[in-house]
Amino acid sequence: MVNEQMVNIIGLFIPLLGTMLGSAFVFFMKQDMPVRLQKALLGFASGVMVAASVWSLLIPAIEAESAKGPWAVMPAALGFLLGILFLLAIDELTPHLHVGATSPEGPRSRLSRTAMLALAVTIHNLPEGMAVGVVLAGATQGTAGLSLSAAIAVSLGIAIQNIPEGAIISMPMRAAGNSRWRSFLIGSLSGVVEPIGGLLVILLAAWLTPILPYLLAFAAGAMLYVVVEELIPEASQGTHSNLSTIGFAIGFVLMMILDVVLV
Repeated sequence: MVNEQMVNIIGLFIPLLGTMLGSAFVFFMKQDMPVRLQKALLGFASGVMVAASVWSLLIPAIEAESAKGPWAVMPAALGFLLGILFLLAIDELTPHLHVGATSPEGPRSRLSRTAMLALAVTIHNLPEGMAVGVVLAGATQGTAGLSLSAAIAVSLGIAIQNIPEGAIISMPMRAAGNSRWRSFLIGSLSGVVEPIGGLLVILLAAWLTPILPYLLAFAAGAMLYVVVEELIPEASQGTHSNLSTIGFAIGFVLMMILDVVLV
């Protein structure tokens, strides 16, 4: 039990450390992040999230219901669609501003551009925290296809993905005139929602066990919404989109290897 609790704590906070590491780029880079690097990192983040959604969430969700035969896919299908709809609703109801955008999305608000930029990243981080929490809960409950090692693989993959994400929010903050420490703090705080969301899932694991396959697929749908709606469009706009494609391939393969090797 102690070992499981320790693994859960480590798994929850590894992604936040990735965000903090990426946000710390403001202490080492004097100017905006180069466009080429930003494109490559956006593609990399997309690849990691797609691979994690498939290998660590959707496949275990289907395997957990294998006793149902051909109908085993239905909880995963329903959970996936609910995850998409959930993020779509949050996207519509929350005022936020994406990196590089000139106008905010969602309802009108008097929030500052800095606050809306932070909200955009927080929206991205919410499903990632849920994904880590639900995989850790599934491994603890002995759900088919999930182990604590696989859960740590998901946590590591998201942490790697959070490094560019932290940099992508903190660097524009610095370019907008904020101090290095303020930029670092705002970038880091955008990742706090991940361990909080993951912890809530773990604390409710005993009650959520019957619907765990739905939750796994729900997290996958929410993560892929972020990829399709935000990350890939941002990575594909303008020049150097080929670098985002290369970054996607590297991120996808790395997450796939982590998931298989650490099972």
